[in-house]
Amino acid sequence: MKGICRILLLGIILICCIPIVSAFTISNMNIEPSGSLTPGQRVSVSYILNFPLVNGKTFENANTLDMYTELTTAKWSFVKVETFEGTPHDTPLPNDGGPRIQMGGWILSYPDRELSIRVTLDGLAPDVDKTQNKTIIKITELDSYGKPISTDSYLKQATIVNIAEVNNQIAETESTLQIFRTHIDEKEALEVDTSTAEGKYTEANTAINNARSQPSSQFDAARASLQSAKALIDEGEKLLDKAWAEKTVADAQIPINNVDQTINFIKPNVSNTDPRLSPIIAKREVAAGFISTANDEIFSGNYERAREKAQEAFGKGNESYNDALDLKKQITEGFNPLGAIGRLFGSFTVLIIVGVVAVVLVAVGVIIYRKRTRWDELG
Repeated sequence: MKGICRILLLGIILICCIPIVSAFTISNMNIEPSGSLTPGQRVSVSYILNFPLVNGKTFENANTLDMYTELTTAKWSFVKVETFEGTPHDTPLPNDGGPRIQMGGWILSYPDRELSIRVTLDGLAPDVDKTQNKTIIKITELDSYGKPISTDSYLKQATIVNIAEVNNQIAETESTLQIFRTHIDEKEALEVDTSTAEGKYTEANTAINNARSQPSSQFDAARASLQSAKALIDEGEKLLDKAWAEKTVADAQIPINNVDQTINFIKPNVSNTDPRLSPIIAKREVAAGFISTANDEIFSGNYERAREKAQEAFGKGNESYNDALDLKKQITEGFNPLGAIGRLFGSFTVLIIVGVVAVVLVAVGVIIYRKRTRWDELG
């Protein structure tokens, strides 16, 4: 009994080791037009099925060769070429139509000669709701149960382009570009440096025009151009946002610079311990801290956060500057020679009064001098 089991097991192993008889190949595959297609476009396919002798056969009798296409109104034509004694012999086979053609082993199996079949397929690219790939030709060998004898099939596909969808994509990208244009103009009005953003706008506009000019057979090139345009717009928006943040920070630095100039004027005229100066310097330091944080946020790419900090710096810097101006005014008025009266009437009025007093004093002096001189003459 054990001997019988061993013999059966050996037989199974030997059967598994027997190579598959049917080993066809495809040559001279040609699809016109190549590239992507539009619905209703005529397509012509030609190729040769080659069936070399394997273990004395060209094809397994029980198997079937399945050929399938998604082209509409498909028409097939075949020419069988048998080669024996080194000479090919052509035999036209009946033409057929429809999406699927199957050839059985009784047509393809020959014991003593090589076989090839020239195939021609004509049809129209199918309608599609959206741009997608469709099968132009798929060739599969099936076993006696209708199952593929291999997971691999010979497959050729083409992209069928929905023109309306492509036009919509172009229109959407153009709309995004126009929004970008608006953003550039807005920032330019704020005196933001828009030069780098302008460069990206020009490149994106060129990419869109390139996509629009592509024929339907160059759908991949058109799609790549649109993707490039979108990437350029995104990059341009980021550059514009960064330039805006940098401008906001630069504006916030102005009141701080003004504070520094005013403090430089005040310090020589007040004591180092003057309590009026400390709050001004403290606010100035807070503003400078906000500026530093804003620059850090720009470096990290957080442009909105950078603008928020710059605005806080601008507000605090202005507070410090206004306080510094008030102190400067107090110090300046402190030099008025008439004190409270001068502060009341203003420096210009003080100068007039001083001038009038000086004239009066000079006149009185002259009169007194003349009287004394006359008395001396009278003895």
